[in-house]
Amino acid sequence: MDQKVPALPLPDAERAGVYRAIMTRRDTRGEFLPDPVSDETLARLLLAAHHAPSVGFMQPWSFVVIRDRAVKQRVHDAFLKAHAEAALMFPEEKRDTYRSLKLEGIMEAPINICITCDRDRAGPVVIGRTHIPAMDLFSSVCAVQNLWLAARAEGLGVGWVSIFDNEVVQHALEIPERIVPVAYLCVGKVKFYHPRPELEAAGWRPRLPLNELVHFDHWGRQDADPDLLERLREVEGRAAGGGDIV
Repeated sequence: MDQKVPALPLPDAERAGVYRAIMTRRDTRGEFLPDPVSDETLARLLLAAHHAPSVGFMQPWSFVVIRDRAVKQRVHDAFLKAHAEAALMFPEEKRDTYRSLKLEGIMEAPINICITCDRDRAGPVVIGRTHIPAMDLFSSVCAVQNLWLAARAEGLGVGWVSIFDNEVVQHALEIPERIVPVAYLCVGKVKFYHPRPELEAAGWRPRLPLNELVHFDHWGRQDADPDLLERLREVEGRAAGGGDIV
């Protein structure tokens, strides 16, 4: 019989480590080192991703690990085409800023990983997906987040590349048509982590105040619990100052 896990907080240092991984995780683009990632470390990352929550325990994800430079180049070519197209979609005053941003590390990262979703893996009727069909896709994104936080704990960087035609990448990786590519990730050792997300530091968008995003009991009621709102400001202030939040 499986032994039940006590429902207790983690020890203080472990609990602080979880929050620190969350708060210092960054989308890595230009900081990758060429150093290899060991198979042992990669196995831990994939195991963490595989233990993500999934609706109906359908576990819809699969992982395409890419090390071949020629395959990376095909994906990079797709990025370059889409990147040029995307620049023209922004207002003219933002285009130069957009073009100056480093938005991928496909060729620099030693490992690329494509996380996919098999929408048929658990059959046509899945517990929890009966009324929200996209729950399998949302579950696959949970696997992305698990891998990302595990990578941060291992001192690795991860960058999510989404500027390309998904069908081109699907073809480049020989992914069957019925399988949905959810996330294309660049993974590797990095020179450093940025203190703030690069898009925030570049002035592209600010981080929104948490207390403005919390509603009580129904949408639009944002002032019903002033004590909690004050705690939100305090915790967010500690995080912004680089301190531990626990």
